[in-house]
Amino acid sequence: MSLSVLVVDDQGIVRAGFAAVIDAEEDMTVVGEAGDGAAAVRLAEELAPDVIVMDVRMPELDGIAATRIITGRENAPRVLVLTTFDLDAYVFDALRAGASGFLLKDVHASELLHGIRVVAAGESVLAPSATRRLIGHYASGAGTGFRAESGPRALESLTQRERFVLSLVASGLNNAEIAEELGITVGTVKSHVNALLRKLGLRDRVQATILAYDLGLARPNPPGTHTP
Repeated sequence: MSLSVLVVDDQGIVRAGFAAVIDAEEDMTVVGEAGDGAAAVRLAEELAPDVIVMDVRMPELDGIAATRIITGRENAPRVLVLTTFDLDAYVFDALRAGASGFLLKDVHASELLHGIRVVAAGESVLAPSATRRLIGHYASGAGTGFRAESGPRALESLTQRERFVLSLVASGLNNAEIAEELGITVGTVKSHVNALLRKLGLRDRVQATILAYDLGLARPNPPGTHTP
């Protein structure tokens, strides 16, 4: 089944370029384009795309604010934020707003397409080093803004193994790397990740990473290799 994509950017030529690249793929279809955040919010509800490629700096409503509104709805699409500016504050604000990934606009077309597929599958496209650097620097400053069940009391519902998997997710490891670390199959890792996301009321691994740092379950450096 084809992935439906909404492209949001205030520059028409940029939108057209992204749309052409995306529409050329057999497994993707651009279902709409928007030139500002307000239009993105409206079209996201009307078109129900699988993924939104979202610019940050736009008139009317910026991409961060638009992302926050869109991801706050039920059955929200995944948002992949693209920007010209590689600023830590933009990256983290995008993640806290509910984005599932962050890329610069000068990425190769193949990286953009890979990013869309990755966030559509519920993963993050942030590099592990960037995740650790950003979360470690900012997470202590404010609450997650997630739902109430995503707090210390909810952690009591996690098994010891699920807590450890959460700390590994927060360190930036992917499923294959976690499987190797714990000596289990990738399928088992996926089961653990899905279980902890469900128990904590989180949408994806990005939210899980932020929550893990907010609650002190992870630090900027990767956790040790000792398994429980």
